[in-house]
Amino acid sequence: MTTTDTVGFGGQRGPVLIALMLSTGLVAIEATILATAVPTIVADIGGFASFPWLFSAYLLAQAVTVPVYSKLADTIGRKSIMLVGISLFLVGSILCGVAWSMGALIAFRAVQGLGAGAVMPMAVTIAGDLYNVRERAKVTGYFGSVWAAASVVGPTLGGLFAEFATWRWIFFVNIPLCIVAIWMIVRLYHEQLEPRQHRIDVAGAVTLTLGLTAVILGLLEGGQAWAWSSWQSLTAFGFGAVMLIVFAFVERHAAEPVLPIAILSRRLILTTSLISMGVGAALIGLTSYVPTFLEVTTGVSPIIGGLAVASISIGWPIASSQSAKIYTRIGFRATAFIGLAVAMFGTAALFVASAWPNPVTTAISCLFVGFGLGLATTPTLVAAQSSVPWHERAVVTGTNRFTRSIGSAVGVAVFGTIANAIVLASMGGPESPEAIQQASSAVFLAAFVAAVLTVGAAIAMPRVRVEDLEAST
Repeated sequence: MTTTDTVGFGGQRGPVLIALMLSTGLVAIEATILATAVPTIVADIGGFASFPWLFSAYLLAQAVTVPVYSKLADTIGRKSIMLVGISLFLVGSILCGVAWSMGALIAFRAVQGLGAGAVMPMAVTIAGDLYNVRERAKVTGYFGSVWAAASVVGPTLGGLFAEFATWRWIFFVNIPLCIVAIWMIVRLYHEQLEPRQHRIDVAGAVTLTLGLTAVILGLLEGGQAWAWSSWQSLTAFGFGAVMLIVFAFVERHAAEPVLPIAILSRRLILTTSLISMGVGAALIGLTSYVPTFLEVTTGVSPIIGGLAVASISIGWPIASSQSAKIYTRIGFRATAFIGLAVAMFGTAALFVASAWPNPVTTAISCLFVGFGLGLATTPTLVAAQSSVPWHERAVVTGTNRFTRSIGSAVGVAVFGTIANAIVLASMGGPESPEAIQQASSAVFLAAFVAAVLTVGAAIAMPRVRVEDLEAST
């Protein structure tokens, strides 16, 4: 379907771009709407110590299915996988809306994650199929505008539902969006496939899922539900390590591995994947804890708390849409390094400012983080996509999304462990502004450390310019 008409909503590709933006909007709104209402949800059904699993279950389900969806996309097509993902997201949203306990809500969030695992990588992969290396930054800017809109609409809706209706509408609002998205994809996106036989790596998918689930469980519950040195912790980490080792062995011998280890041996793919992982960790640390930090320590409404963290999604598309002008001149590595340095400054500013909680300083710090991440993620993804031919693009895109999800899943587990340890050690508990302030400050410091490590990955990127990739693909 690749054509040479202009980037935008006109021409042959425009309607498909609109459909992809709407599909992305499903996940974007969900990412910004939930964190705002966490205090309200906890007040209604309890489970403060378990609330990080609202994010972990979602992210884990998303992460482990991305490689599988990416492989299936080469078998039955991008369109079919996208429709499956939206449908699962719809089912998960309905179930979340009727959840009766924190445990049920966490389980149903996992169903949502199974859908999101298809929607996000397929949208980016289809865009990569339709647009060339110079056009992809502009397209990424369009996707970024969806996140910017969601950064305003999501927290606003979340705050309104939490204050004046019920938090359950946070999930019910997805129902009409899913239905419209399904209709648009069916009607507007048409692909030509050359059917080929493939062998799905079931063993790889199972061992990866079991290994990651065990490790995340150990990280989240260690020091909370059981001691770090207890048999439960040792079992969780030991079993997780064994499964991941088995997974690595399976992938080396699989005919079509779910996560090809050989791809990660390429320096460009490895470093961009590490950057994506660091971005996922730093980002989840802010989006998960900034609203609660402000609501408890300053007494602002959920709407204000959500809008403060939403500034991340405002800075992101601005930088993303302009990144092509930079990486076409100075290269992908230099652009990513500058962006991550800005994000590192933003996380440092947030940590320092957390000693004096204030919505304005918090929002400004988040704006810097968003601008930096937008400037870094676009050139790294474009470089990775553009370095491989069509038949590897879905796998490379899926690997990039997979590593970000893994970074987010591990990040929220680590951050949750840090925050819970501080809150539970406080006499005031989760209702204490002092305890929440100290816990949030520790999380922001951890996000800064993640940003620093990600800068190191950017330095290790090979020097690649647009002209090099255009000549090779």
